[in-house]
Amino acid sequence: MTDRNQYFRDVNRIVIKIGTSSITRKDCDSTKENCSVDLGFMSRIAAQVSELRKQGKEVILVSSGAIGVGLQELGIAPKPREIPIRQAAAAVGQSILMQDWSRAFSEYGIKVAQILLTYDFYSDRVTYLNLRNSITTLLDYGVVPIVNENDCTCTNEIDTIFGDNDRLSAMVASKIEADLLLILSDIDGLFDKNPKMHPDAKLLDTVEKVTPEIESYGGDPTSFKGVGGMRTKLKAAKICSIAGCYAVIANSEVEDVITRVLAGENIGTLFLSESHIPKNRTRWIIFSRTSGEIEVDRGAKDAVLRNRGLLPAGIVGVSGSFKRGDIVKIVCEGKAFANGITDYSSEELLIIMGAQTDRIEALLGFEGFSGCRNYDNVIKKENIGFLERPESIIHKDSKPSA
Repeated sequence: MTDRNQYFRDVNRIVIKIGTSSITRKDCDSTKENCSVDLGFMSRIAAQVSELRKQGKEVILVSSGAIGVGLQELGIAPKPREIPIRQAAAAVGQSILMQDWSRAFSEYGIKVAQILLTYDFYSDRVTYLNLRNSITTLLDYGVVPIVNENDCTCTNEIDTIFGDNDRLSAMVASKIEADLLLILSDIDGLFDKNPKMHPDAKLLDTVEKVTPEIESYGGDPTSFKGVGGMRTKLKAAKICSIAGCYAVIANSEVEDVITRVLAGENIGTLFLSESHIPKNRTRWIIFSRTSGEIEVDRGAKDAVLRNRGLLPAGIVGVSGSFKRGDIVKIVCEGKAFANGITDYSSEELLIIMGAQTDRIEALLGFEGFSGCRNYDNVIKKENIGFLERPESIIHKDSKPSA
């Protein structure tokens, strides 16, 4: 087993994600209409967070459960397909959920703050910077931020974008430069097979990198109460790895699971982080929602991977509608390998793709364009973020224990 103390001894800022299946009562089953919040569980979480704070650590919670609580309050059967009903349930349930969290933490003299996010929080850089500043200020004042998706204003995001807040928690962890994301759910961690179907399935103690093989271990949601199956948890772990943040998937039913994980006990599955940590701006580019795709040939991909900009000559296709300054995926042979901020719109790229740079002015008709060499690159090298580090520059070791 991995000696986790070597990794966790410098962990200071922690994001704890709590799934719907963890926050609701364990005596519920799929034959009942809905499940109420497990107040005892919330109190135990608050107690453990209090202990971490006494150790000087900063904690942010990402709490699911608003829709389920709202459905319970409204007396509506679980899993309604109508999004307006789920939005209404979220609006009702979120206030109840926050009241319960506030009461739980007040037992330990801790104040909490509600933060509701939509998908755009990490696509708009100003919004992202404001979020980071707000959370940092709350932590400075000793407040525990409690984050949830703003389901009542979302449309297609509910149950489809974040996956019961798994991805949301990873995005929050990456944006606020957390050291660890702890995902608590009703599963023990990542197994090499589905443990419900294979008695010989083995729990993985440590995952050095989320490879395609590791991703193949992901499955469907684990229960009717939550939508974040192992697949979304693996995506969350991958996001954290790129951002230089450890991730642990563990069972919320383990006694004192939070404090024991932070103490270095081998509970759940630990996902290590890459030794290379992108700069803040690069992480924003990597994790932002993209507006389209630029397809490039192999030569252009190799040039980009060698830290060069993207020229129009290497572009073989454009999809989607985007403007200058938008973030787009850079794709080669059907696989996205980077995101970048484009200096050209999709309409302009359809005209100049495949052309040499000295032909851009004639094709687009820009007056005085030839004297401005800044626009030779469709995407400048400083505006590119790799979705996976090029193998030639990956440091094979895990994140060092400074």
